[in-house]
Amino acid sequence: MSWQVAYALKSIHDVRGVTGAENIRGDAIKITAQSRPESVAVISDADFIDVTLAKGYHQQYPEMDFLCGYRKGTVWEGAAIKYLEGQKIGWGNSGTLTSAIQDDNVKTAAHKEFFFSDRLIRQLRSVTSIDREFDRIHSVTLADGRKLRIGMVMEYEPTAEAVRSLWDRFGAVDVVWNINPNGKPTQKAIEAGQELGCKVMKWEELKPLLKGR
Repeated sequence: MSWQVAYALKSIHDVRGVTGAENIRGDAIKITAQSRPESVAVISDADFIDVTLAKGYHQQYPEMDFLCGYRKGTVWEGAAIKYLEGQKIGWGNSGTLTSAIQDDNVKTAAHKEFFFSDRLIRQLRSVTSIDREFDRIHSVTLADGRKLRIGMVMEYEPTAEAVRSLWDRFGAVDVVWNINPNGKPTQKAIEAGQELGCKVMKWEELKPLLKGR
C-alpha cells in the first residue's frame, strides 16, 4: 500500500459519518458513509496533475468518483480540471475529499482552496470569458476588451517570496490575488509585485478592476 493511500485511509476513518474505508486496489479506495452511496477515490502522490495523468487514472480506475492530489502543494492543470468535471469526477486535495464525503457531493466537488474564488470571478457579468490555465491561474477577458491574467495565492499574509514564486512557476501575471479571506498581503509582497509589474490585492480591490471601475 502506498504512503498516500495509508494516510488517506487513516484520516478518512476519522471523518464524521464514515462507516468504512478500504483499499480496493492500487491507489483506489472505497468509502462508505451513513446515508450516502459508496464512492471510490483515487489518491495520487503527484505534485502536478495534467490531463494525461487524469485520463490515465480514469482509464485505470473507471469507477473513480474523485481524484485526490494528496501532496499539499499539488498543482492541477486547467485541462485536467475540465476533463474531470466533464466526466462528473470530483477533484482536489484531502480536505476537499473529506468535506465532499460529509456534503454528499463527491462527484462534483472542486478544490476547496480555490472553489469560492473561481466562483466569484465567474459570477461577474463584466467577465466575458475565462481560460483556467491551472487551478490558481485564470486568464480572463472583460466586457471592455481588456485581458487580465490572475494568479491566486492562499497564504494568510503573502510574502515577497510567495509573489515571486508564483511568477517564476507560472509566468507573468497582471494580478496576484490573495484569496485567503482572513489575511492580507505584506508590504514586501506588494513591493515585489510592483517590481515585477503586477498588482497584489484582495477581492475588494480586484472586483472593481474586473468591473472596469
